[in-house]
Amino acid sequence: MAGKEEKETMVSKGFVMLLLGVLIIMVRISNDNIAVVEAAPQGAQVTSLPGFSGKFASSHYAGYVTVNEEHGRSLYYYFVTSQNDPVSDPLVLWLNGGPGCSSFDGFVYEHGPFNFIPGKGSKDMPTLVRNPYTWAKVANMLYVDSPAGVGYSYSNNSDDYSTGDISTASDSHAFLLKWFKDYPEFLSNPLYISGESYAGVYVPTLTQEIVKGIESGIKPALNLKGYMVGNGVTDTEFDGNALVPFVYGMGLISIDLYKDTILTCKGNYWNATDSDCISKLDAIDQDVQNLNIYDILEPCYHSSTTTEAEKSKKVLPKSFRKLGKTDRPLPVRRRMFGRAWPLRSPVKDGLVPNWYKLSDEQSVPCLDTHVADVWLNNASVRQALHALPEKTIGRWLICTDQITYNHDAGSMIPIHRSLTGKGYRAIIYSGDHDLCVPFTGSEAWTRSLGYKVIDRWRPWLAGGGQVAGYTTSYDNNLTFATVKGSGHTVPEYKPEEALALFQRWIAKTPL
Repeated sequence: MAGKEEKETMVSKGFVMLLLGVLIIMVRISNDNIAVVEAAPQGAQVTSLPGFSGKFASSHYAGYVTVNEEHGRSLYYYFVTSQNDPVSDPLVLWLNGGPGCSSFDGFVYEHGPFNFIPGKGSKDMPTLVRNPYTWAKVANMLYVDSPAGVGYSYSNNSDDYSTGDISTASDSHAFLLKWFKDYPEFLSNPLYISGESYAGVYVPTLTQEIVKGIESGIKPALNLKGYMVGNGVTDTEFDGNALVPFVYGMGLISIDLYKDTILTCKGNYWNATDSDCISKLDAIDQDVQNLNIYDILEPCYHSSTTTEAEKSKKVLPKSFRKLGKTDRPLPVRRRMFGRAWPLRSPVKDGLVPNWYKLSDEQSVPCLDTHVADVWLNNASVRQALHALPEKTIGRWLICTDQITYNHDAGSMIPIHRSLTGKGYRAIIYSGDHDLCVPFTGSEAWTRSLGYKVIDRWRPWLAGGGQVAGYTTSYDNNLTFATVKGSGHTVPEYKPEEALALFQRWIAKTPL
């Protein structure tokens, strides 16, 4: 009997040693103390990037995952392993919105591993330096261009560029299932889905698809823990009706106009048909039409009136603050419009016009993306990023002009209720000076779920004990938070505070 137990113990020890050996093979630590993913697809590792000198703070990988073999529909990804503990830290998938905008928006301008210092001339390449507030400080970050036709993602079938919420979520789920087969060592890491703006639709619909897959036994089984949405499109009525209270609360319209508008429109602004109500909304439009709707504190960028001489001076407004001991290498992009003026155009069911269909310009209106355009369309950069050349899939654009997109998933509120009801963690955060998707709507719809308040509205602190925003925590692992003084893209406007929020939430530490 003792011999049998001894034999079983030896077998168990051997199995454990085998597993340890596999893990050592799959993820090893290099001489530079950087984790190297040995099971990654051959040729996926990015070892250098034009504009950056020195050693990466962690390992980088990039490439394509084909989500539909018949059509040759492939999604591009860039993967940055955690600078802390890639073996144990969460895996966070990041999606930018639009619909139709590349997740390199988040990589270049928000929380990627680098800050980009513009070149001296309009065609000069930027210089890359390490970003002290990258989210890769505490997580493995996976940036994905979705759907096909966005950024570096593509299809061999042009019919695939007519898409919508449901098919985009399905493709993104297929992407993840295949990606994990290429990177199986990250299957046990906690998985979070994240994004901002129209990703307020992408994130919950993809998360819902993942949950369906888990419940139906689809392999590989993903270790999904939750999701996060920043200034996210959610519900036509809540988003549309949030704008008038926001502009009044920010002191942008008079109390008389506000009261008259409430009385005339009866609190409903997004689909007004009454002529008197429309006239009040017209008056509000006049009062706020020259504001930067992505951040009412920042100046507008009007490319048509900016001379080359003005560009060359690179004079930054005083509101562009310094981060610690180093100047922010790239000023917050000066923005004005999104898809259209928001008082008239919340995201509704059906066709969502892209930026180019709403403008005569050949670029995103009032959005300065010069640095990303120059870098991501450079042939040597594309080669280093393992992206197909321009002659094959076309130029990289911050937001594509080639997809036709339908909002066909309806309101996100029932999906949020279902996901949080099943125990998945969620944080809904908002830059509180964003007029495009204002915090008033996000606060209202999270409150409408009717969950019990666990931690009442209070300030949360960062940066030497300063108030960084306000937060409320609800039952069912739901958190709502604002980031004080931030615009639409929180990690861009407030990188230090955004990292603090991200790091605490990922660590399950109360804000």
